[in-house]
Amino acid sequence: MAGMSTPEIRKVVDAWVREYQNLGALDFINYVQIFENKGAIMGCSNPHPHGQIWAQASIPDEPLKKQKAQWKYWKKHGTPLLGDYLTEERAKKERILFENQEFVALVPFWAVWPFEAMIAPKRAMPRITDLSDSEKTGLADAYRRLAFMYDGLFQTAFPYSAGIHQAPTDGKPHPEWHFHLVFYPPLLRSASIKKFMVGYEMLANPQRDITPERAAEMLRAVGN
Repeated sequence: MAGMSTPEIRKVVDAWVREYQNLGALDFINYVQIFENKGAIMGCSNPHPHGQIWAQASIPDEPLKKQKAQWKYWKKHGTPLLGDYLTEERAKKERILFENQEFVALVPFWAVWPFEAMIAPKRAMPRITDLSDSEKTGLADAYRRLAFMYDGLFQTAFPYSAGIHQAPTDGKPHPEWHFHLVFYPPLLRSASIKKFMVGYEMLANPQRDITPERAAEMLRAVGN
């Protein structure tokens, strides 16, 4: 993605929207997971960056956790949890990587991986099929800019797994959802040092090697 132009990535976004809509329309499909893998260090079966889409009857564990948390917040406040969170982050600015007209990229305060990041639309919407034409281009631009930051951080083809978390395709409106993209890169201090989850991190709770604020500062220094 870092080597592609915004119009080229826009074609990928269009394919995501089309596949989410077509697969989600099947009555036995309740969740569509779109993701990209990049880098041999990620254990990829294919050596080149590649995207995949899995569609299934059940909601996977990670989106399901977000489903429950967002629904609980919506019932209490009547607003999407992630939308209110973005308002707070944009006011503080310390973990924001960049913004364009439609999207925000940031290092979330709960990040587990050293340079974990998230891209989210400024306008609350449950799914990528809700994107306007300009928002599709805005998403392509944001993806390109973040990928460029990653590659520039350690001057390497930065490995990561990235994916879209969005509303299930179970026929319900899901006003609680605010779709977003998550990026989980494994590098720590250089192009050759990988972050491992071992010992306490595997058995109890992940520990951060650098703060989210420091990670955001380092990525911003690359430019976009």
